[in-house]
Amino acid sequence: MSFLSVLSTLSNPRTVRTAQPGIDTLLLSVTVCLSMFGLLMVYSASIALGDGPQYQGYGRYYFVIRHAIFMGLGLLFAIAVVVVPMKRWQEWALPLFFVGLILLALVLVPGIGREANGARRWIPLGIINLQPSELMKVLMLLYAADYTVRKQAHLSGFVRGLIPMIVSVLVVGALLLLEPDLGAFIVIGAIAMGLIFIGGLNIKHFALMTVGLLGSFFALIWYFPWRRQRLFVYLDPWNPDNVYGSAYQLSHSLIAFGRGEWFGVGLGASVEKLHYLPEAHTDFIAAVIGEELGFVGITVLVAVFGFIVWRCFEIGRQAIAMDRVFGAMVAYGVGVWFGVQTFINIGVCLGLLPTKGLTLPMVSYGGSAIVTTFVAIALVFRVDYENRRLMRGKSK
Repeated sequence: MSFLSVLSTLSNPRTVRTAQPGIDTLLLSVTVCLSMFGLLMVYSASIALGDGPQYQGYGRYYFVIRHAIFMGLGLLFAIAVVVVPMKRWQEWALPLFFVGLILLALVLVPGIGREANGARRWIPLGIINLQPSELMKVLMLLYAADYTVRKQAHLSGFVRGLIPMIVSVLVVGALLLLEPDLGAFIVIGAIAMGLIFIGGLNIKHFALMTVGLLGSFFALIWYFPWRRQRLFVYLDPWNPDNVYGSAYQLSHSLIAFGRGEWFGVGLGASVEKLHYLPEAHTDFIAAVIGEELGFVGITVLVAVFGFIVWRCFEIGRQAIAMDRVFGAMVAYGVGVWFGVQTFINIGVCLGLLPTKGLTLPMVSYGGSAIVTTFVAIALVFRVDYENRRLMRGKSK
C-alpha cells in the first residue's frame, strides 16, 4: 500500500466499508492534546531561563521554539513509521538493534561523543544532538518483541529462553553506564523484562531475573559514592546538610508542589521556575505543572498517561486475539515504557524515588526524547491500524 493511500485511509474513515475509523481517534486526540500541553508547559517553564547566567543570550523563546521544531521532526518520523508494515519492523528488529549498539559505543569515543555535565551521551549532528540512549529504547522495544516471537517455544527454559536476553540487556547496560545513564538503563531493562514476562517467561525465572537486576542496581548505587549520596539525600531531603547541597533540586521540587496546593497558583505564575528549580523545563517539569495547576492538574496528567498505557495494552490484546504476536508485543512494550518512565519521573519530582534524570514522555523538553516517543506511539497506531484492517476482513 502506498504512502498516500495509507494517509488517506487513516484520515478519512469513509474510505472503508464500515463506519469504524482507521485508527483509534480517541488515543490520537489524547496524544495530540498531551503534546500541545507539553509545548505550553515547556514555554512556561523555560521563559525565564534566558535571564539567567547559564543561558544568557538564548532569549525567552529559545527552548519552546526548539521543542516545537523537534515535535515537527518527531511528527515526520512518526508518519514515516506508521506507513511501514509491522512485518517489516520485525525483519529489521535485529539489524536495528546492532545499529543501536554501535551508536552507544560511538558516543563514548573522544571526538565523536559530546560531553555535558560530566556525562557523554550525545553525538553532534550539526544543529541537533542525537542521544543514542533514547533511540535504544525504541530499538530494544523492537528487538525484545521480535525475541519474544522467535523464542516463544523456549521462554519456559532458562538457558535458551532467558540467558540470551540477559546478555543483550547487560551489554546495553554496560554501554549506558559508561556514559553514564542509569535512568535509560532502568527503562530499557523494564521494557525487556516486561515483554519476555508477557510473552510467557517462567515465573520462577522472571523472579530470579528481577532479583538479579535489582541487586545489580543496588550495587551500582552503593559502590558509586555520588549515587549513594543521592539515595541518602532522597531519604532525608530537609536535613540542613542536604537541603542546600545535593537535595537542593528535590527540596525546591517539593516546595513547588506545596505552593500548588489543590488548584495551583495559575498558569505561568510559578515562582520555582525563576532560577530556583534546576532543570524545570526537562526532568522536573512535573513540579512546575504541580505548582501552576495544583493537585488537580497533576491528577489529570496521571490519568491521561494511565489512559495511554491502557490503550496500548488494549491494542496489544486485540493483536494477540488475531494471532499477531509481534504487533502485540510492540504495543505492550510501549505501554510498559510510558508507564515506567512516567512513574519514575513524577515519583522523583514528588520525592517518592531517588533523583534520576528521566524526562516526562511527550511533555518535557528534549530533542531525541520527544522524537523517539512520537516514533513509539506511531508504532502503536500502526498495530491498531492493522488490527482494524483484519477486523474488516482485509489483509494486513
